[in-house]
Amino acid sequence: MIRHESARLLSSFTIFDIVLDRMRLGKMGTSSHFLSAFRIFAQNRLWLGSPRANSDCYPIIKIWKKGVRLDCGYLLRYRSKYRNNTMKQDKLKATARLLEIMDTLREQCPWDRKQTFETLRNNTIEETYELADAILNKDLDGIKEEAGDLLLHVVFYAKLGEEAGAFDYADVVNALCDKLVYRHPHIYGEVHADTPEEVKANWEALKLRKKNRRSGTLGGVPVSLPALVKAYRIGEKAAATGFDWEKKEDVWAKVKEETAEVEAEMTSGDRTAMEEEFGDLLFALVNACRLYGIDPESALERSNKKFMNRFNYMEECASSEGHTLHELSLDRMEELWQQAKHAAAEKE
Repeated sequence: MIRHESARLLSSFTIFDIVLDRMRLGKMGTSSHFLSAFRIFAQNRLWLGSPRANSDCYPIIKIWKKGVRLDCGYLLRYRSKYRNNTMKQDKLKATARLLEIMDTLREQCPWDRKQTFETLRNNTIEETYELADAILNKDLDGIKEEAGDLLLHVVFYAKLGEEAGAFDYADVVNALCDKLVYRHPHIYGEVHADTPEEVKANWEALKLRKKNRRSGTLGGVPVSLPALVKAYRIGEKAAATGFDWEKKEDVWAKVKEETAEVEAEMTSGDRTAMEEEFGDLLFALVNACRLYGIDPESALERSNKKFMNRFNYMEECASSEGHTLHELSLDRMEELWQQAKHAAAEKE
């Protein structure tokens, strides 16, 4: 019996460690004989055993060399180096397959041939929102599918860039890698960052250092962002410079101030002024969300879904009674609304 004996094995992909937990040798009784035979096996890459399903174990290895057969019953455990290498190979193959399919579609599919940066833009936005929906629904299968759809758009834009002679897929990926290395000096450099907050502060500082000459602190906020998301990013970037409330509780004074200004404008009849004050109130509430670690977009979407579910419940109840909602009194609709709330609470 030999325990924890190591050998180095050359495979078609990598050199990996094999740990022998138990071994049984027939007429060959020494470990040196076994390891000699094992080296023969490595040199000739004779792997005749087959793995068990869903297991890292190879129970039987049969090696044939010059008419001598060695039967070994033992457990093989791959170290993470080999497993990780195999996974990397799978990912590289999948990426190469996707790029090849993109080339084929661009050459042979009438729809794909017709697309431009501009025509894909709205589809990309739609795919992004579909991924966001899957995330909110905690739908892992949906996340996988929608992430794939979004990846297709990345590859498509890279193909269009390649055709224009501006950039290709490798340029896109290498630029991203360079950016990630640059913005993670606590990993690839000498900067220390022990908390997510410190990492984020370093990230924003590096982005600002690179872009400030051209566009200032807020220049990196995309113009096309939805207003709610844009307000959140504006608050984040401003806070990164130190322009923020000293304590998160202080934000509520601003919320109350803006609420009072909205109420004051309600009597003026000036719609432009009312819109401005409502905007200020919403901006203050978005900053309150930021300070308390709440994503306002996700929070509002949850409220949207909650309202829709309750409203649909009301309509179904009214329909079961032979009515539509607009035929019911406000008191009856309030009763159904409360029923919807209780029904939702029972499900939770």
